[in-house]
Amino acid sequence: MGWPVDDFLASLTAVSPHTRTAYASDLAQFVEWMERGQVDDPRTVDHQLLRRYLGYLDTRAFAPASVSRKVAAIRAFFRFLKRRGYVEVDPAKTLRSPKGVSRLPRVPKSREAVAIIEAADSSAFDDPAEQARVLRDRAVLELLYGAGLRVSELCGLGRSDVDHRRSAVTVLGKGSKERQIPLGEPALDAIARYERAGRAALAVEGVTPPDALFLNQRGRRITPRDVRRVLERYPLPDGRVLHPHALRHAFATHLLEGGADLRVVQELLGHIDVGTTQIYTHLTKERLRSVYDDTHPRA
Repeated sequence: MGWPVDDFLASLTAVSPHTRTAYASDLAQFVEWMERGQVDDPRTVDHQLLRRYLGYLDTRAFAPASVSRKVAAIRAFFRFLKRRGYVEVDPAKTLRSPKGVSRLPRVPKSREAVAIIEAADSSAFDDPAEQARVLRDRAVLELLYGAGLRVSELCGLGRSDVDHRRSAVTVLGKGSKERQIPLGEPALDAIARYERAGRAALAVEGVTPPDALFLNQRGRRITPRDVRRVLERYPLPDGRVLHPHALRHAFATHLLEGGADLRVVQELLGHIDVGTTQIYTHLTKERLRSVYDDTHPRA
């Protein structure tokens, strides 16, 4: 029978390209380990064998988050096999990830996030090409922090997705779920300035997709790597460079610190499960404790 991994990957139409790539790598490693043990048919795999594989991963010193993702890939794969009739029993149905230390994301303070955004100042440059790039950078940063977008969502934005009249942006999130997020005046202004004076300078005839909002230096739709480079140009005062996702974390954390309802933040982030959003409530408690310890005389 072999391992129908390609069929499984082709069925993943509702996940992001990043997730599909990760699952492909995880399952390639899983199949390689199985075949080293002369197991070449998923019908012969049982729960005990899967537990042995997790033990092998433990010897390889993978991070808990990596092991959890590999377990998720295996569970999804065997669900697919059961659904398609490749196997009669799903041996991964009760497979659980090993418990690891939960690490909260490191989040910039509000003044740090604002400082990063304001560092993208096009007036500091005389060269039109540089001004266009900085106008784009400013709009990218405003959306990452002001709307809490995932990098993939930002890269996929079209010009028609920004509604200036309604002060909102429409994004296509995980699972092809569409949501509308309100935009503040700074973000709307940054996008308008970029479209008015920056985008045309970055566009390349015959290369630029007509509706793509953000363009890279080659005139193509901006990529996650391009967005990471944007953040590299605007480090924190201590020289630390933030990952783009840190601004999404900051968006959620600062909303909750300001008194926003958890369900509202869940909707804005596009989380299916409110439990995913609850990590930010722990984060705000950590920060409140830090402020208390630093400022109260009886702390």
